[in-house]
Amino acid sequence: MEHRQLGRSGLRVSRLALGTMTWGLDTDADQAAEQLSTFHDAGGTLVDTADVYQDGHAETILGELLTHHIPRDEIVLATTAAARRKPGPFGGGASRGSLLAALDDSLRRLQTDHIDLWQLHAWDPAVPLDETLAAIDTATTTGRVRYAGTANYAGWQLATAATHQRAHPTRTPLISTQHEYSLLDRTPEREVIPAATHHGLGLLAWAPLGRGVLTGKYRNSTPADSRGAGPLASYVEHHRTERAARIVHAVLTAAEGLGTPPAHVALAWVRDRPGVTAPVLGTRTTSQLKTALAAEDLTLPPAIRAALDDISAPTDTPPQP
Repeated sequence: MEHRQLGRSGLRVSRLALGTMTWGLDTDADQAAEQLSTFHDAGGTLVDTADVYQDGHAETILGELLTHHIPRDEIVLATTAAARRKPGPFGGGASRGSLLAALDDSLRRLQTDHIDLWQLHAWDPAVPLDETLAAIDTATTTGRVRYAGTANYAGWQLATAATHQRAHPTRTPLISTQHEYSLLDRTPEREVIPAATHHGLGLLAWAPLGRGVLTGKYRNSTPADSRGAGPLASYVEHHRTERAARIVHAVLTAAEGLGTPPAHVALAWVRDRPGVTAPVLGTRTTSQLKTALAAEDLTLPPAIRAALDDISAPTDTPPQP
C-alpha cells in the first residue's frame, strides 16, 4: 500500500486507515483480530480508535491485539480524547486535567507507553483553548504522545488552534485533523480543508463511503444484516436522501463502466482529493475490509472524476474571502 506524509511532519502513514468504531459493537474481538491482520498484511499502518467507542472497549480490544497479535511498532496508533462531561472532578470536558486523565486511561487500555497520534475529538467552548492545547504539550513532552491533531473542528477552530500551537517553538504543532468527508458530504471543502492546507495539516476522512450509503446496498431497501438495520440505523439514515440517491446512481454507473465495486469508486474519489492523507475505513466485517482495500489499485479516469465532482457539488454558496 502506498504511504504518505501526514501533514507537515515526518510521520508517514498508509493512505488508507483502519477505523475501529464498530469494534465491541458489531465487530467482536475475533473479527477485529481478522480485520487487523488483513489490514496489516495489505501494508496498512494507520489504525484509528477513540476513547468513546463503546466506552473504551474498542481501545481494549486493540490493545490486546497489539500486545499478542500484531507487533506494536508496525502500527501507527491513533486515538482521540473526547470533550465529554461526566461526574467527578475530572469530568470537565476538554480541560487539562480531564484530557490527561483520559490519555492515561487510553494508554492503559491500549497496553502501550505512547500514542503515535493523539487527537482532540471535539471543541469545548466551556474551556479556554490555551488550557486544552496545553494538555497536548504536556502529553508530548512527557513522551506519552508523539504527534497531535484534532477531529471535527470547524475551519475557524482548526485555524485558531493550529496558529496557537505554531506561535511558540516550545508548543507541539498540530499535524492532522479528522472530518467526515465523502461524495455525500463535501462541507469540509468550504473551510476545513483550506484551513488544514494553509496550516500544513493532513486530513483524515471518516465515513468516506457516506456511512455505507455509497456502496449502493441501501438503494432499494435496508438489508437485515446491515448497519442500517442495527444500533447505528440513525447514523446511516442521515445520508438516505433524494440528493444522495442521485449521487449513488452516478457512483453505480461509474463502477459498472469501470468493472469495479462502487466502494472502490467512492474511496478512490476521496483518497485522491486535494488535502486528504487517508480515508478511514469503518468496515464491520473482514469481507467489507478486503473490498475496500482493493481500491488501492484504482485511479479514477479524469472524465469520471469530473462527472462525480459535478453531481456531488455542494449546493450552498461558500463564504466570500
